[in-house]
Amino acid sequence: MLDTIFIGIAGGTGSGKTTLTEHIKNRFGSDISVIYHDNYYRDQTGMPFEVRCRQNYDHPDAFETDLMIRHLQALKAGVAIQCPVYSFPDHNRTQNTVTVEPSSVIIVEGLLIFQNPELRDLMDIKIFVDTDADVRILRRILRDVKERGRSIESVVEQYLTTVKPMHEQFIEPSKRFADIIVLEGGHNLVALDMIMQRIANHLGKQ
Repeated sequence: MLDTIFIGIAGGTGSGKTTLTEHIKNRFGSDISVIYHDNYYRDQTGMPFEVRCRQNYDHPDAFETDLMIRHLQALKAGVAIQCPVYSFPDHNRTQNTVTVEPSSVIIVEGLLIFQNPELRDLMDIKIFVDTDADVRILRRILRDVKERGRSIESVVEQYLTTVKPMHEQFIEPSKRFADIIVLEGGHNLVALDMIMQRIANHLGKQ
């Protein structure tokens, strides 16, 4: 077994999870691997595109979390994995995979990673990024329109029908499991420095 720590970074859509993850990744480079829960959305091959568009992607059942758990256990044991690759424009998992090698620090990022007890219990450090809802929806609109080819109308409709209700039902309550609550994600330099120091301390023991 490797002396590996798992750092979970959770929070609502547009909260700043990825910004925080990128800051850490840029600081420590190859010492860190990142696994995104989004890549474990279920394979919906054979389902018409119009039907895939109407699925609830903010419910825990939308994810193949059992596969993610097995992959994390393999990484902990020093075994590389083939991580799925998800296509947001197609609302489906692709046929491609990405090799993820074991490392001393593995960041697990996702909306709902603290909701599942078995997945949550794998985390050595649990960080919840907490950002105002108005800021989050504006960030979501900009991201989905620019990066994922969505219309503003579709983003707003999805937010009101599934994103907001699922946040209130599953994501917000999972905040109580966090070891650290970070306001404004990667823009919170004080919290970022503390997290960086904790990782540096671990890597210094290797």
